[in-house]
Amino acid sequence: MRLTVRVTPNASNDDIQGRAVDDAGREFLKLKVRAVPEGGKANRAVEKLLAKALKLPKSAVRVVTGETSRIKGVDIDTEDGSAAARQIEEWMGHGQTD
Repeated sequence: MRLTVRVTPNASNDDIQGRAVDDAGREFLKLKVRAVPEGGKANRAVEKLLAKALKLPKSAVRVVTGETSRIKGVDIDTEDGSAAARQIEEWMGHGQTD
């Protein structure tokens, strides 16, 4: 599963803030990490934060695009219908019923 995230580094805490949409209509998951954006530290913090929140091994979460950008593509090894996939859908506001 590919997830687009927007990362704010140098934050006071690590946090998953939820879904957002930019002016162009692209949706992403907003994250904050304490790590600095140097030497891949923020990317590793993103991987660790998502893996922990999704209860997956760190090796299951990888930043694959946008290594030096705030907008990143993250690959998450999960199966459709799994608890991790359902959590991502909840964060992104999908699968909710009105």
